[in-house]
Amino acid sequence: MNEALHVVCPHCDAVNRIPSARQGAGPKCGQCHRALFAGEPLELTTANFRRHLERNDIPFLVDFWAPWCGPCKMMAPQFRQAAGDLEPTVRLAKVNTEAEPGLGQQFGIRSIPTLALFRGGREVARQAGAMGAADIVRWTRGQV
Repeated sequence: MNEALHVVCPHCDAVNRIPSARQGAGPKCGQCHRALFAGEPLELTTANFRRHLERNDIPFLVDFWAPWCGPCKMMAPQFRQAAGDLEPTVRLAKVNTEAEPGLGQQFGIRSIPTLALFRGGREVARQAGAMGAADIVRWTRGQV
C-alpha cells in the first residue's frame, strides 16, 4: 500500500498530497509547479509558521535564531548543509526571533540558536547551541 503524505510547498504554502514512494523523486507543487524539496531551509514568519507546522506529515526542524547572534551566524551555513542531507525526509526551516518575537515567546525560546523538532504538529525534541552540519543531521535522525 502506498501511503500519501501532505507536504506544504516552501514557495507558495499550498498543501500537496504526494505518494510516500515519490517523496524522493523530485515532486513539484500542484499549485506553483516548483520543487517541493530544494535542499534549503525556508524562512518562516508568524503568517505561515502554523500551516507548515500543522500540515506537513514529515518531521519539521526549526532553527530559532537572530541576526545579532554570532553563534547563529556561524551555524547558518551548517544548517543549510544539513537541509541538503535531510530533505526530503525532514523539512528544515528558520525563524528569525528578532523579526518574529511572538513565535519565540510561544515556543519558550530562551537561548539562541535553538533547534526544535516537530512531528505531527507537536514538539518532540529540542537542542540549544550551535552545531555543525554532521551533528545536526545525526541529532535529527536520532530523534525521528
